[in-house]
Amino acid sequence: MSRGGGGGGRGRSHGNYTNPCLTMHQPWASLLVYGIKRIEGRSWPAPIRGRLWIHAASKVPEEATIKAMEDFYKEIYAVNGITEIKFPKHYPVSRLLGCVEVVGCVRREELASWEAVPEGARLEGQTDFCWLCEEPQKLLVPFEMRGYQGVYNLEKKIYEAAVRGLAPVKGPMPVKFPLPNPRNRFSLKPGSVLMQLPEKASEVEKSSSLTAAIAGARAAANQFNKKVQEPLVNTVQNTNSNSGRSDQVNRKALEVHREPSVSNETEQSNCIKCEKSRCGQTRPDMKRLHGGPAKIFAAAVRELKFS
Repeated sequence: MSRGGGGGGRGRSHGNYTNPCLTMHQPWASLLVYGIKRIEGRSWPAPIRGRLWIHAASKVPEEATIKAMEDFYKEIYAVNGITEIKFPKHYPVSRLLGCVEVVGCVRREELASWEAVPEGARLEGQTDFCWLCEEPQKLLVPFEMRGYQGVYNLEKKIYEAAVRGLAPVKGPMPVKFPLPNPRNRFSLKPGSVLMQLPEKASEVEKSSSLTAAIAGARAAANQFNKKVQEPLVNTVQNTNSNSGRSDQVNRKALEVHREPSVSNETEQSNCIKCEKSRCGQTRPDMKRLHGGPAKIFAAAVRELKFS
């Protein structure tokens, strides 16, 4: 397929995206970039096809969460006879990690019954919509940047620095998802697989250990559904009341500082908290911060080449 959108993957993305990026919580972000996670679960359908950059949010993952997700992937890969999985040694936060190719999006029930897809991959679909991901690539040197809600465009300086530092990753068992119409990249969309399925499609049988691993993964994802906004709301309101600012200013400040309650597997809103030292900065101010990380990244890549 032709390369377009400023070099943003195999062809131009759908909509107004040129180099689309998604902020995700750890450990899900690294698992996706390392090719271990092949399905990105959401409560909304994928708005793009082609390259999707992956950014890790600021929340440091708990050891229990990491263990639950690693156990989950050990079990689902074991269904296909794969017992050796090389998990990431570290799960960095507030970093751009790499990218994947989003080739389609189907509903959970479609993926569960899609016999053209390996059994383990079918078990990854635990949410309403399943984004089908291929061709993971990771950055040799992940660098710091801010994230935003939903799918957003990488700024030009960030993209130009990042695209030079990508390295392909081979996951434990890559999947090629067949497009119903190879000439239409959006032919693999919710509802398109149902037409191909037999009346009684088989589902994967679950052992007790697999069932427990799935339950643990769901619990790990659901922990991000807890609301964490209240202390932040109180802090901003108290600050503004002392300075005599209006309610309109309060609302604007909350829009800058709010980090929604999110689940990597189930929620659309994905963003990171502002650092304390930069709390007063709005999005235009954030843009001026990107030059530094990009230069640091470029220098780090040069050191890797000549070391």
